[in-house]
Amino acid sequence: MNILYTASEAVPYAASGGLADVAGSLPAAINAQGHDCRVVIPYYSQIRQELKDQLSYYTNFTVPVAWRNQYCGVFIGVVNGVTYYLLDNEYYFQRNGLYGFYDDAERFIFFSRAVLELLHYIDFRPDIINANDWQTALVPVYFDIFYRYQQGYEDIKTVFTIHNIQYQGQYGLELINDIMGIPLYHTDLLSYDGDVNFMKAAIETADRVTTVSPSYAWEILDPWYSHGMDRELVHKQYKLSGILNGISMQIYDPSTDKAIPKNYSLNDKLGKQVCKKRLLDEMEMAGGKEPVIGIVTRFVSHKGLDLIKYVFEDILRAGYKFVILGSGEKIYEDFFSEMHYRYPDRVGLTLGFVPDLSRRIYAGADMFLMPSQSEPCGLAQMIALRYGTIPIVRETGGLRDTIHDAGDKCGNGFTFKSYNAHDMLDACIRARAYYDNRMKWGALVNTALKQDFSWTNSAKQYISLYEDIR
Repeated sequence: MNILYTASEAVPYAASGGLADVAGSLPAAINAQGHDCRVVIPYYSQIRQELKDQLSYYTNFTVPVAWRNQYCGVFIGVVNGVTYYLLDNEYYFQRNGLYGFYDDAERFIFFSRAVLELLHYIDFRPDIINANDWQTALVPVYFDIFYRYQQGYEDIKTVFTIHNIQYQGQYGLELINDIMGIPLYHTDLLSYDGDVNFMKAAIETADRVTTVSPSYAWEILDPWYSHGMDRELVHKQYKLSGILNGISMQIYDPSTDKAIPKNYSLNDKLGKQVCKKRLLDEMEMAGGKEPVIGIVTRFVSHKGLDLIKYVFEDILRAGYKFVILGSGEKIYEDFFSEMHYRYPDRVGLTLGFVPDLSRRIYAGADMFLMPSQSEPCGLAQMIALRYGTIPIVRETGGLRDTIHDAGDKCGNGFTFKSYNAHDMLDACIRARAYYDNRMKWGALVNTALKQDFSWTNSAKQYISLYEDIR
């Protein structure tokens, strides 16, 4: 089976979040099971030069963007056995950043149309096209309107994957004719609440809609989580399903990770204590027997930081230390900076994102705190488990699907249900009680190190979905 996987970013070429990890890992896992999955992304100017040097120019063509035609160059690269097509247009993608520009709508309208035009020029005929998030949401829309009955496009099926429903691609209705080049009689297909909504149109036209965890698939039918899209999804839930993301078990491997001070494994865990001591030294915090909570996150409200802020000092009084890495909204940066200033021996803080430091926190912390208000899937809790660090999470989205409370005798972390600071505090206190019982804690760390969140199982589910719609 041939699959064309299209996204606005993919590791190793361009990344700003979890979508890049998925687009850089899932296709390789699908290919390992005997299929041919290829990836299409934009050719961004900030791709590292050593990666650009490994690309080869293939061809170029023009892409219709409403009443005008725009140049599109095609470069090809191969990473981990996966073929990547990078679509080049300097006007749209020679920018300092991936997103956040005044013409983002036009940039990804061009890209979505270019993905479909590409099939005229390459020796690859997909059975499935899998688009991801609002930036490529118009791929199934354009396919349905313009390409479905063209020669060479027969029998192609489309899948649309929602990674975060908050970002839907909402713009003014004037885009339909002037930028999208779609006849006005399709306005009902594209409009939602008085605007053009890319995601809504993809949900309407794709053969199947997926999201990144089973729990998130039913949560987004609820107005609390859906950011207004629940009305559309309730009508289309017959085509909606959730498939849990995975992580790379090779990239995140404490037995081989060169970013951590000492490697360790299930059979030899002594290195984890070394990692903890070195982490505290790096943060200029006194060592000791107290448990260390790690936090690696964007400082935004939906990550549950207001809960942490409300009972932060209560958690410190319960005997914890914190090591925190992240940046974002100023209110949270200021709060954590103040806590670091007031408790320098108990709170370590680095503002920004330092990839190697994040690995050292995963390896050196005892627990990892994720009290998210919403979490489509979440990768950090899986990475924490991979490093034998016990997650403390709120039961939402992918956190509910991956973390089960240790109180049930076979759990792998500590959970709380309601979005309440004192419920989170209670989970931290229960985790501390486990930590103080060295036999229980050792068994829990063993359970964490045995977890398998590789892409293999996720790939099998995607393949089953693709085969079903064929």
